[in-house]
Amino acid sequence: MIPPAQLPDAAKKVQGATEQFFRKIKKQKPKDLDVQMQHLHEQVFENTDCLTCANCCKTTSPIFYQKDIERAAKKLRLSAQQFIEKYLHVDADKDYVLNSAPCPFLDSENYCQIYADRPNACREYPHTDRKRFFQITDLTLKNTFICPAAFEIVERLKKVYTKI
Repeated sequence: MIPPAQLPDAAKKVQGATEQFFRKIKKQKPKDLDVQMQHLHEQVFENTDCLTCANCCKTTSPIFYQKDIERAAKKLRLSAQQFIEKYLHVDADKDYVLNSAPCPFLDSENYCQIYADRPNACREYPHTDRKRFFQITDLTLKNTFICPAAFEIVERLKKVYTKI
């Protein structure tokens, strides 16, 4: 697995090929794509310890939906409004996101202080096991620059579909 520090360069190096591959995937929509993605996701995450990386928590912000805000606020014994005022702002897409990176809930050992109550976007990250994968290839491309596991899954997927 590529170390997080080397990931942006590695992802940039194959970005064009990955974009071309995803265009073909979107066009052809292989019937077994979701099965392949689930298999690769499980295979890669079997040998992945997110606590040694936490690059997602260090560099990006999840979207916080109202249910996420309420759940996290309750955990921290804040009102939803207090949570918003302290930790969030509305971005250009009109979504609630964190004010800063790294995530304020990430501790020095890469543990999440609100793990059981974290946003849904964190629970599902890097989204490589979602159904109808062909619909989120743009998001996955972005995630290959952040998550070593997402990068590895996509590189393995390219090998599965070498004839596409």
